[in-house]
Amino acid sequence: MLKYVKLLFLNYKRINLPVGNKMNKAFFILLLFCCFFAACTKTSVGSLAAQNAQAAIDLKIITDYLAQNPSLKATPVDSAGFNTGVYYIIKQQGSGTALFTNSTQITVADTGRLLYDGKSYTDQLFTQTNDFHPSYILSQVIRGWQLGIPQCKKGGIIRLLIPSRYAYGPNPQPNLGNALGLTNGLPANAVLDFDIQLYDIVN
Repeated sequence: MLKYVKLLFLNYKRINLPVGNKMNKAFFILLLFCCFFAACTKTSVGSLAAQNAQAAIDLKIITDYLAQNPSLKATPVDSAGFNTGVYYIIKQQGSGTALFTNSTQITVADTGRLLYDGKSYTDQLFTQTNDFHPSYILSQVIRGWQLGIPQCKKGGIIRLLIPSRYAYGPNPQPNLGNALGLTNGLPANAVLDFDIQLYDIVN
């Protein structure tokens, strides 16, 4: 009888040990997942803080420039009740009532400059089309253009002041502007100043 009880006890231990191992593995995996999630959350919070800090810098650059040039009469682009931080100035009113969508093709002439320290530097050109009028699909251009160009009509000329987050963000563009003498291209977090003439709109 004693032998039988002992064997039952051993069987009990033998049956339950693997279950304990499975529980330990599950707990370990859960612990790793929690650590990974906490690390991702910390990174996301840090990234969001950096984005907000850069947005404040960009806004100051644009508003300082507008304060020094009150005749520009710039208007912020509103998107669903949210001030995007993109500002536009209508330099020449166009005509028509075209509806802009992501697939709209626009034909433009544009000049792009860097904007910083409260000044728009004409010697800091990074793009200028001159007599060439390229066409683009609206969804394929920078977000600042997507937000700003629909404020204009066919044949019109619009000026856009674009925060870096709606342009190239923290990614430098070393090849942009080389042909115009901007030897290092666009720096990271560049605030951009565009004059755009809208020649045609095709839906």
